[in-house]
Amino acid sequence: MRTWIKFCGTTSLTDALASVQAGADALGFIFAPSKRQVTPDAVREIIMGLSAGIERIGVFMDEKLDAVRKIAELAGLTGVQLHGKESTEFVARLKAELVGGRSLRVIKTVIMNGDFHLQLEKFITASSPPDAILLDSGAGSGRTFDWRGVRSFLTGTEMKFIVAGGLNAENVSTAMRMFHPYGVDVVSGVESSPGQKNPEKLNAFVAAVRNAEKEAWAAQH
Repeated sequence: MRTWIKFCGTTSLTDALASVQAGADALGFIFAPSKRQVTPDAVREIIMGLSAGIERIGVFMDEKLDAVRKIAELAGLTGVQLHGKESTEFVARLKAELVGGRSLRVIKTVIMNGDFHLQLEKFITASSPPDAILLDSGAGSGRTFDWRGVRSFLTGTEMKFIVAGGLNAENVSTAMRMFHPYGVDVVSGVESSPGQKNPEKLNAFVAAVRNAEKEAWAAQH
């Protein structure tokens, strides 16, 4: 299975184009408070310079539903990532929204802290679950979480999981072997400085993911 790759914290068209050229499936734009925070107007300008095939994911934290919808429409997003304490009801309402005549893809972040398993169960078993769950160690922490301690809680579900938190070209293959995730998400691991992507790191990350896929395929055949 081809692993979905999202480069988050995009702040410029130059970085967006470099990410797409490297092989990204999705770009992330942070609207929540962050060193990489962007405005809807700025994101709209970036997106206008991209091909239609790339996913454009807006990252929000405890924002009001109407504000998320308006920003998504103005910026031209195809999906949203909820990084705060949003409820299952909020996810359900957002999934029912139409933006530009289409539904938004909804990704819910679960922080890998003491009660993460309760949060996972709540969203996995919801009547209208998110389209995917992103596992993270914390907002912009740049650290990995306890992969081994989390892996056992992800078995027996068809939910799509995205691994994030401290990933880079050196460790992403290990994360993939352990989780066999639907996708991987990276910010600081492909930057020269906060908000500025490094083309060499972008290319190295994608190469590491694709090589790990080849190794997994070879092991199964």
